[in-house]
Amino acid sequence: MAQHEQRRRWRIGEIAAATGLTVRTLHHYEAIGLVVPATRSPAGHRLYGPEEVDRLYRVSMWRMLGLSLKQVRTALEAEPAELHDALAQHLDQVTARATQQQHLRAQLLALIERIDPQGDPSPDLLNVLADIVKLQPQTTRRISILVYADVEAAYRYLIEVFGLGPGETSRDHQGVMHHAVVHAGDGEVWLHAESATFALSSPQRLGASTATIAVLVDDVDEHHRNAARAGARIRYEPVDQPYGYREYGALDLENHLWSFMRPLEERNAS
Repeated sequence: MAQHEQRRRWRIGEIAAATGLTVRTLHHYEAIGLVVPATRSPAGHRLYGPEEVDRLYRVSMWRMLGLSLKQVRTALEAEPAELHDALAQHLDQVTARATQQQHLRAQLLALIERIDPQGDPSPDLLNVLADIVKLQPQTTRRISILVYADVEAAYRYLIEVFGLGPGETSRDHQGVMHHAVVHAGDGEVWLHAESATFALSSPQRLGASTATIAVLVDDVDEHHRNAARAGARIRYEPVDQPYGYREYGALDLENHLWSFMRPLEERNAS
């Protein structure tokens, strides 16, 4: 029996290869207590047993259904009645989206049958367009805004130290830069001058900050090394967080806290 049980153990690399999950993801699941290896080998290697493999299967199933890690934990630990209610609510959301998509599909099929490839577009195209618009988010763009006492110095710092992309700048009649834009992937950050009118002050002046900026990067550790070499004030080193990201934090020249991060579950994580 002991030999049989010993054979039913898998090392973390074998689990990763079999499931397609990264070793880092499995380490994260262990760190947050979601899937903990049954034991360790005499050499210290993590060993997963049948119960852990079953739990990992259920975690993966919930994740494929679109649940967050917090919702997955609830699903695994909830009583049947609680689980039923949580899944029913999630089902309602999925069903609503699916119904909209199905309605749009039916309209497209009907339109394709009626439209004359050589003629004018069918008036029904307007109805299809209306449904497409309903499926789109109401918002179209996101912009983050940070307040600085010295916008020009902040602009240079964010480009040279954090590696953000340069954007447009504006100066007042005295030549002082009062607005600047830096690009971070598919988003952008506006740098705004302090304003007594709108009670906008830099954390440097206040001695505190009420907001932070998070930026997704390809390689957290490499970004950290580059920023540190460029003189960044590192607030905390790269670490795997319980909410599913590897990240590090750094303060800019006026004490805004920036977090540079990457999801732990990305398959191509280094």
